[in-house]
Amino acid sequence: MFDIINKPLGFIMKLLAELFGGNFAASVFVFTLIINLIMLPLSIKSQKSSVSQMRIKPKLDELKKRYGDDRRKMAQEQQKLYQEEGVSMSGGCLPMIVRMVLLFSIYYLILSPLTYMAGAKKDDVKTVTTAINSYVEKHEDAKSELANWDIKKTRNQELYLVAVIRDDPGKLEKVIGSKQYSEIKEPYENIVEKYEESNISFNLFGIDLIQTPKFSVDFFSGWQAIWLLPISAFLAQMLTSIVSMRINKRINPDAPTMAGLMLTMPIISLIIGFSFPGGVCFYWICSSLIGGAIQSGVQLLYGPHKLLARERVKELSKVCDFEAGQLKKLETEEE
Repeated sequence: MFDIINKPLGFIMKLLAELFGGNFAASVFVFTLIINLIMLPLSIKSQKSSVSQMRIKPKLDELKKRYGDDRRKMAQEQQKLYQEEGVSMSGGCLPMIVRMVLLFSIYYLILSPLTYMAGAKKDDVKTVTTAINSYVEKHEDAKSELANWDIKKTRNQELYLVAVIRDDPGKLEKVIGSKQYSEIKEPYENIVEKYEESNISFNLFGIDLIQTPKFSVDFFSGWQAIWLLPISAFLAQMLTSIVSMRINKRINPDAPTMAGLMLTMPIISLIIGFSFPGGVCFYWICSSLIGGAIQSGVQLLYGPHKLLARERVKELSKVCDFEAGQLKKLETEEE
């Protein structure tokens, strides 16, 4: 289902990677920036919808007092009020839905670079990974030789295959034997050719983005550079949460602090970050920082006070225009 979105997005990711000399991290960063800029009009619309809801809240409260016991009448009057005030009941939902769809799509893009960025056929990838799974299941000792291949982590198998190809494309035949290799030779060589043509690099300042961080209680002796990614994802989420909360409190002092949620989301990012490949963590970092910066700007430029003030100016302008028209009409009648 996601192929309808994944294929065009993957094509864009591929173009960006080529633009930056095959640098996967740079393509993810720029891709995230582009997506957030495209989403900017929807974010502004969502903010305006939220403020509009705030503007008509006193009228909604009045309707609840009058028709609170009659749900049907309440729904009718509420819909009528929304129409009269030009407020959309679902105005704030669309950006959230679009973001969720994009989140899942980008997640699959990062986990499937051979299919969506290198241009390898999905059937070829499935054939090769299935064959390797079958062999590793029967020969546990082959697991470490094939980039620590883990058949349980089905979602990461394209990344494991990238690691195998990058380590030594010819090693697969040596490990599984000529007989088994002959059955997958054509699809495997097609994948290798596509990967080498793409020239994609998963290196980020010495950190391998296809690897998954493995947490150790012995923090100091077990330290790995890739731990910086889930830790950075936690810090980025924490920073954006604090900034967003302070802006909300500044423009709307009566708003709840949401301190519990502010701590919960970064902690979830940290925990999940130790179970996903580094590329996914890096995307979360980019998304938090870029998305947070843009959203903060939207909150400041289209905050409740500013938008409500603009609405008030429009209302006063209409009143002034009406009164000016009435005065002009009286002057004409007097003449």
